[in-house]
Amino acid sequence: MATTFADQLRSLPDEALGGLLQLRPDLVVPVPADISALAVRAQSRGSVARCLDGLDEFTLTILDAARVTRAADTALTSVDAIVALATGVAEEDVRVAVDRLRVRFLLHGPPEALQVVSAVDEVTSPYPAGLGRPADYLDPYAATLVADRARLRRTVLAAPPGARAVLDRLAAGPPVGSLNRNAGEVAEPIRWLVDEHVLVPISEAGRAPRADGELVELPREVGLLLRRDSGPLGALRPFPPIPDATVRDMKAVDSAGAGQTMEAVRAAEAVLEALAAEPAPMLKTGGLGVRDLKRLAKAAGLDEAGAALMIEVAYTAGLLGESETSVHRAPGAVQDIFLPTGAYDLWRAAGMAHRWTALARAWLIMTRQPGLVGKRDERDRPINALAPDAERAGAPQARREALDALAELEPGAAPTVDDLLALLSWQAPRRARGRELGHRDGYAGAALLGITGLGAVTSYARLLLTDPEVTESDPLGLHPEETPADAVRALDVLLPAPVDHILVQADLTVIVPGPPEPELAGELDVIAEPESVGGASVFRVTPASVRRALDVGYTATELHALFRRRSRTPVPQTLEYLIDDTARKHGGLRSGSAGSYLRSDDEALIAEVLSEKRLITLDLRRIAPTVLVSPRPVARLLGALREAGFAPVAEDAGGAAVLTRPKARRAPSRTPRIAEPAGPPTLFGPRLAGVVEQLRRGDVATRAARRAPVTVRAAQGQAVPGLTAVQQHSQAMAVLQQAVRDRAKVWVGYVDSHGATLSRLVRPVSLSAGYLRAEDERGESLHTFALHRITAAVTEE
Repeated sequence: MATTFADQLRSLPDEALGGLLQLRPDLVVPVPADISALAVRAQSRGSVARCLDGLDEFTLTILDAARVTRAADTALTSVDAIVALATGVAEEDVRVAVDRLRVRFLLHGPPEALQVVSAVDEVTSPYPAGLGRPADYLDPYAATLVADRARLRRTVLAAPPGARAVLDRLAAGPPVGSLNRNAGEVAEPIRWLVDEHVLVPISEAGRAPRADGELVELPREVGLLLRRDSGPLGALRPFPPIPDATVRDMKAVDSAGAGQTMEAVRAAEAVLEALAAEPAPMLKTGGLGVRDLKRLAKAAGLDEAGAALMIEVAYTAGLLGESETSVHRAPGAVQDIFLPTGAYDLWRAAGMAHRWTALARAWLIMTRQPGLVGKRDERDRPINALAPDAERAGAPQARREALDALAELEPGAAPTVDDLLALLSWQAPRRARGRELGHRDGYAGAALLGITGLGAVTSYARLLLTDPEVTESDPLGLHPEETPADAVRALDVLLPAPVDHILVQADLTVIVPGPPEPELAGELDVIAEPESVGGASVFRVTPASVRRALDVGYTATELHALFRRRSRTPVPQTLEYLIDDTARKHGGLRSGSAGSYLRSDDEALIAEVLSEKRLITLDLRRIAPTVLVSPRPVARLLGALREAGFAPVAEDAGGAAVLTRPKARRAPSRTPRIAEPAGPPTLFGPRLAGVVEQLRRGDVATRAARRAPVTVRAAQGQAVPGLTAVQQHSQAMAVLQQAVRDRAKVWVGYVDSHGATLSRLVRPVSLSAGYLRAEDERGESLHTFALHRITAAVTEE
C-alpha cells in the first residue's frame, strides 16, 4: 500500500504536489528526503490528525461516509457510493467535498476505487457518522436478524415505548450505551432489545461479544433503518450557518471602537501608574494577589476581569516586569515586586494610536488566558493574574479563530457570541471542541480593547488582523511589510487630535478637551490632580499640586505663565492667589543633614515648628534662634513637616535650594514573550517551488542509489546486505582510468554540493586536472565531477 501511495504522489505534476504541501504544510517540516518519505509522513497519525483539524463539519461527514461505504473484502469505496449515501444534499456539493479530501490525500486512488488513509481510523471515532459496526462483526444472531429486512422492521415496530426511546437515542449516535442490571425500569427495555438481538452486548474494549458485558452496541444496519427520515448520515449542512446578525454602519462601529481604544490605553496607563506609586508584591506561587488586583481595578475604574486583562497585556507587551526590594521585617531578605519597566516611559511618550497598537498586538500573541483569572484550577485553588496557572499554549490560536470568524462576515455584522460559536463549531469541529472558553474570552477581550465596536470588527482592526504578504523580492519573508503601520494610520484618522491647551474654571478645575499632547500631559501630572478621564479629562489644582510643582523647580512666575499660555479661558484670580500664597510659604523652611537641620530667617516660624506636637518624633533641638537640628534623615524631616502643613525646601552645603523631581522606580526591561506559531507557515511562491524541486531531486537520487551496485552503496554509507568492504579512493581512480581507456560505463558514487550522496551511471571521457568528465547517455549531457568528491566507482555489469 505504501508503494502505491508513494507512486500516486510521484505521478502528480509539480502544481498538484505544491498544492498538497500548501494544504498540509506540516509534511515538509523538515523537508523529507524523497517522495517515499513524504508518503510515509502523509499517512502518519500526527499529520492526518492535523489535517482533519482544519476540515469543516460537512467534509468530515463525507469522510465518514467514505469509511462507512468501504467494501468488507477490499476496504475500497467509490465516489458514487459516497454520493448515494449522502442523501438530502446536492450531488455537486458532495463531489466538491470528496475533491477536498482527495487533494489532501485523505482519500486516494481512482474515483471507482478510493482508499481511505489508514491513519484516519486511528485518529477519529470508531463509529463513523455515529453508526455502529456491522451486525455480522458483532453477533451472528444480530446478523441473521438484519439479513431479513422485513423481520427487522417488524421487530423495531414491536419495540415497547421505552425500548424505542433507547433505539432513537442510540441511532442519533454514538451507538454505544451502558447496560445496568440494577436500574429497574430502565434496564427492562434494554434487556428486551438485547433478547431480540437488536442490541448486542460488547466488552469495554468494544471488540469481542460478552454475555455479561456492561456495554451494548446498536448494529449499523439497525441505525440506518432508524435514520430513514433524517438520512443515513443524519442532518447534513454543506454550507456554514451564517449568523442572523444586525449589520451596523461602519462609521458608527469605528467611532465606538476608537472611543474604546482611548479608554483601553487610559486604563492600562492607570494600572501601571498605580503600580509605580505602590508596587505589588509577587505571591510565593507566582502572580498578583487578589487584594492588589482589586486595588488596581479601582484605580483604573474597571472590574476585576478588565483589570486582569490589562495587567496581562501590559506584561506581555513588556511594559510591566519584576524587580526586587528589601524586606523591612527581615534584614538582608529580598522580595519580588511588580513594577513598570523602562519601556513604559517610551510607550507613554508615543501617540495614542501607537500605544493602542502595542497593546493590541501583545493581546493577539500572548499565551495567557485572562478569562481564567478568578476561577479555580483542578485543585480548587484560585487562579491569580500573572500566575503560571493562566498559561494556555492554544490561547493565541483560539483568539485568532474567534476574530477571523467575525471578520469574515459582512462588514459591520454584529452577531451574538452564541451564533459565532456555532459558526466556529461548523468550520472546524475537531478544533473548536474544548475551546469555547477561549473563544468567549477572545470576544470579551476584543470588545474591551476596542478591536470590535458595537459587536463588529472595526476597519483599523481588520488591518491589524491581516497577515503581511511576502513579496517576490523577499521570498524568505524576512522583512514583511509593517501591517500595524496601516492600522496606526487608520486609527489616527478616527481619534481626536491631541490638544495643547486647557480650560481653567473658576472652581480651580482644569478641563482638557481631548487627549493631551505628551508635553501637556507631563505638565498636568505635576501641577494638577486628576479627577476624571475620558474624551475630555478633568483635573483640579490644589495647594498640594502647586507645592509639588514648586518642589520640582517651577517658580510662581513660571506657573502663572504656564497657565496663561495653556488656558483658552481667563485664568481666575483664585488660582493666582493660590499660587502666590503657596509660593510665599514655599521655601520658608530649609533643611539639611546633620542628621538634619532646619533653619529659617523667621524666628516665629522656628518657634511654631518647635512647639508643634505632631513633630515630637523628630526630636528637634534649637541650637540658634533661627536653626533647629534633628537626628532624623532629611527625607523623613521633610516628609513630617509637609504632613504637618509646612512647606520646607531642602538645601545643599552651600545653602542653595535643592529642587528635584521624585525618581520613578522601574523594573528591568524585559523582552516580550512571543507566542509560537500555531502550526507551520504556509508555503507559496519561490519557497514552495524550491521545496518541490528538492523533493524531486531527492527522489531521483534515492531511486538511482537503489539501482547502484552494492559496492557503491556501501561506499556511500548505505545499508547493504552482507559484508562489503568500502572501496578505497585509489581503487576508484584506477577503475575510472581503465573506463576512460575502454570507453566503458561505470557507476560513480559522489557527494554533491548540498552534501547529499548520489550515484550516476556515466561513460568517462577524460580524467585530468582534478576533474572527471563523463557522458550521461540517458540525459544526453556531459557531467563534471571533482575527484575529491567521488566516493566509489564500479564498472557496469
